[in-house]
Amino acid sequence: MALKATLKKIWHFIWNEDSIWSWIVNLILAFIIIKYLIYPGLGLALGTQAPIVAVVSGSMEHDTPFEEWWNGDSCCTPDCSKTMNQGEYYNKRNLTKAQFAHFPFKYGFDKGDIMFLHKRTKIKIGDVIVYRIKERKDPIIHRVINIIEEHGKRYYSTKGDHNCGVARFERVIPEDNVIGKASIRMPFLGWIKIAFVKLVSIFA
Repeated sequence: MALKATLKKIWHFIWNEDSIWSWIVNLILAFIIIKYLIYPGLGLALGTQAPIVAVVSGSMEHDTPFEEWWNGDSCCTPDCSKTMNQGEYYNKRNLTKAQFAHFPFKYGFDKGDIMFLHKRTKIKIGDVIVYRIKERKDPIIHRVINIIEEHGKRYYSTKGDHNCGVARFERVIPEDNVIGKASIRMPFLGWIKIAFVKLVSIFA
């Protein structure tokens, strides 16, 4: 009876009591459930160790509608002193506008979005992948623009849709570095993580 009464008090404290301590406990429980139950469960179902990632940079953003983005000049510097025509860049690499128009996320996506990933199998040119490199703490989420196969192994080259070229680190990415392939986009929810990380860095 004493145990039952204690459990009832705990239940009431968590779900019914409107106090700061109850809110804190609820936040801790939510974190534990998401991190240790929901997140691993999604990872198991989708076949990747990181089923959800937040977009923390603007490297995949399109500042204009697709036609204007493809045919116009993108700024490569904050003052637009250097520009690049995206369509010309891809055409030189044998990627046409018609091909790009059928790629996943052809309109790109924005900083602060959430991306759901699934396992890295059957990656094609045009797919958006998430991968890790030694030089950066956060994983990279860019589009595959070339695939190289050597000695039975696969390597990818990627580019951010907003970027003015391919960075050195993304010219040859081993398949083992790939975490997963982006499949679903949820706008804005990633700002929660971005704000939390910034808050932690302020008080750290």
